[in-house]
Amino acid sequence: MIDKLSFDKPIYVLAPLAGFTDLPFRSVVKKFGADLTVSEMLSSNALAHGSKKTLHMLQKSPIEDPYSAQISGSDSDMVRRAVEVINEYEGIDIIDLNCGCPVPKVVGHGSGSSLLLNLPLMGDIIRTIKDTSNKSLTSVKIRLGFEEKNHIDIAKMVEDSGADFLAVHGRTRAGKFKAAVDYDAIKEIKNAVSIPVIANGDIDSYEKAKWVLEHTGTDGVMIGRGAVGAPWIFHQLRTGSQDIDNNIKHDIIMEHFDKMIEFYDAHGVAMFRKHTHTYSKGYKGASALRNSVNHISDIGEYRAVIDDFFKNTEQVT
Repeated sequence: MIDKLSFDKPIYVLAPLAGFTDLPFRSVVKKFGADLTVSEMLSSNALAHGSKKTLHMLQKSPIEDPYSAQISGSDSDMVRRAVEVINEYEGIDIIDLNCGCPVPKVVGHGSGSSLLLNLPLMGDIIRTIKDTSNKSLTSVKIRLGFEEKNHIDIAKMVEDSGADFLAVHGRTRAGKFKAAVDYDAIKEIKNAVSIPVIANGDIDSYEKAKWVLEHTGTDGVMIGRGAVGAPWIFHQLRTGSQDIDNNIKHDIIMEHFDKMIEFYDAHGVAMFRKHTHTYSKGYKGASALRNSVNHISDIGEYRAVIDDFFKNTEQVT
């Protein structure tokens, strides 16, 4: 047992995903089966300078326990200041360093997967988090390399720098989100380090999650895009059942909408449109629903429309 996070059996983790894994979405997947939720990636510079928007993103649902805050950064002093800010917040159990984001804006600042080009700096930043944090655990999210794979060197640096566990996205930065995920390389990392390893990348179904766990021998799976439009994947994994009742899907969708309104007020209606679009894929009449909700701004009206649709409409795929 590592404090609140036990690796006695495989754990199921919601990956941080900008624009999607906000508090409402995280609270839904937590309620329906995720072991661990992670904040959207937070800039250490923004945290250090007290950005209200960034601090708002740090908030968690009461049921998110344990909860991890993911930060990005390329300067040890700025990261230290960001961690000192996070230290003031109760209910955060883990600080996670992002060493995998491939987005040019992040890489251009030397953060995210750029750290894979400078392992001594990456190690120094990990040690800075570990030494400064008053939280239970320090973790790191990595890729297999920047242009070429050097995943064993990266993983050993993560371990040697004091991280308690790591998550591995099975592509290089050059592979972005389209290259084939190298699950063999994730398995090699698992065999090379003694800290827990969580597999990530293209895990988009219950069957795939079970296969990845078996193939890699890792201590858990981290699911991001595979949970968008299908957050019930965590319910499937938790219950060990491939089948998912339509009533449970309906409950999850409505819970998500209600949490969006609770967190964002009336603006949550507009923000939920993208979720309505993904949830309705494979449903009869999905196109008509999407056209309809694009013109609805009233909370009660929007809720009634999607409640009726997902309760009474059959799936065709």
